[in-house]
Amino acid sequence: MLGGLAALGASGVPRAEDAAPLRAQALAALKRAATFYRTQVAAHGGYVYHYTLDLQQRWGEGEATRDQVWVQPPGTPTVGLAYLRAYDATGDSYYLDAATEAAEALVYGQLRSGGWTNAIDFDPHGARVALYRHGKGRGKNNSTLDDGITQSAIRLLARADQAHAFKHAAIHTVATTALDALLAAQFPNGGFPQVWTGPVAARPVLKASYPSYDWRTEGRVRNYWDMYTLNDGLAGQMTDTLLEAFAIYKDDRYRKALARLGDFLLLAQLPDPQPAWAQQYGETMHPIWARKFEPAAVTGSESQDVIAALMKIHRATGDAKYLEPIPRALAYLKASRLPDGRLARFYELKSNKPLYMTRKGEEYSLTYEDTDLPSHYSWKAASRLDALEKQYTELKAGALRPSKAPSAMTLEQKARQALEALDAEGRWVSTHGGERLTGQPKLPPGSRFLSSEVFSRNVEALSDYLKLRSAEK
Repeated sequence: MLGGLAALGASGVPRAEDAAPLRAQALAALKRAATFYRTQVAAHGGYVYHYTLDLQQRWGEGEATRDQVWVQPPGTPTVGLAYLRAYDATGDSYYLDAATEAAEALVYGQLRSGGWTNAIDFDPHGARVALYRHGKGRGKNNSTLDDGITQSAIRLLARADQAHAFKHAAIHTVATTALDALLAAQFPNGGFPQVWTGPVAARPVLKASYPSYDWRTEGRVRNYWDMYTLNDGLAGQMTDTLLEAFAIYKDDRYRKALARLGDFLLLAQLPDPQPAWAQQYGETMHPIWARKFEPAAVTGSESQDVIAALMKIHRATGDAKYLEPIPRALAYLKASRLPDGRLARFYELKSNKPLYMTRKGEEYSLTYEDTDLPSHYSWKAASRLDALEKQYTELKAGALRPSKAPSAMTLEQKARQALEALDAEGRWVSTHGGERLTGQPKLPPGSRFLSSEVFSRNVEALSDYLKLRSAEK
């Protein structure tokens, strides 16, 4: 085990003479871990979520072959972005090369429609092959915004493009083509679908309202993925993606698309008595069903995400209209908290009763009880309302404080934790404690495995510490 924290100087920052040995250890550990993951774990430059220690089994959203890599976080873009963070912290081209390989895997898997689906299959006869833009694929052409898939791919490609000074032709072409496709997938009202195969069709611009039919049994839309969605944090992900695209490429189309997204979020706020947001809306801007366990309802989780996104859009545009819906939404959500302080994922339309599901086989039934919930889905969400309200109050007063950067001590502690957890082979080995894992690998409790999420988090911890040390020189 490593020793205690380096002695602190008067400023609270470890003295340079005490930090030097730790910096050297961090540099060596970062290179050792990245070398192992890049040379032993990567396939075609890309990554999945989990690996057995012998690297013979791998999982993304389900079991994967050696020719399949995952786009959905925490797969290829997550690892690639961690490499870029290491490059930014150290200036070592080894990490840029590793990130470039991850970006080139995404180049291979870009769909003809301009985005990505959750996985890329490099086997022309593989089960997950899709209709790739380069002409080597076949089958589906479903670009998706679900779970941050296309958004994370764009962010890695755009940052890699910038790191190469926009001179890597393939990465630059795919990044800008993807952004063009994303803009073409934005509806006239500013919303986005979950999936697109080409430019979206024009639809009337309407304000959200409650359905007049029995939403429990009627009005289900077969192709819900073609409709307006906010599911799984889409508002925040799209806000961050468009902000980053504008920052990197200085193209005003991305700023305008961000404002249109904000306009959609204003339209999508439901009227009283539930002035918040749904996961999914139909053409008439009524909340609609998505998957069979996702009813037409007001949602606690996505509503918090929308509030945070509206504040970012306000800061980017300077337009106060994006703050106007927030007080009503905060008051409603605070009054809707569960006894334990959390928010329900779903609230019944108009009655505002928390909605849950029970499951028998493949059949789901609506219930107001939370005693027999399927374990594959998050039915409740942590409340962020106090922090959101504080941020809103500061914004309105013109006194928003910048996000507090982690202290030098915190960065050092995280770096030491990453160093202590790294084994002699350059691996961060996780032990399965029986919890549900993304991708649900069939591992018994106590099994040891590798995780791309853990790898990326530790690479970022070491990189942030090294960047702090470099800034002090």
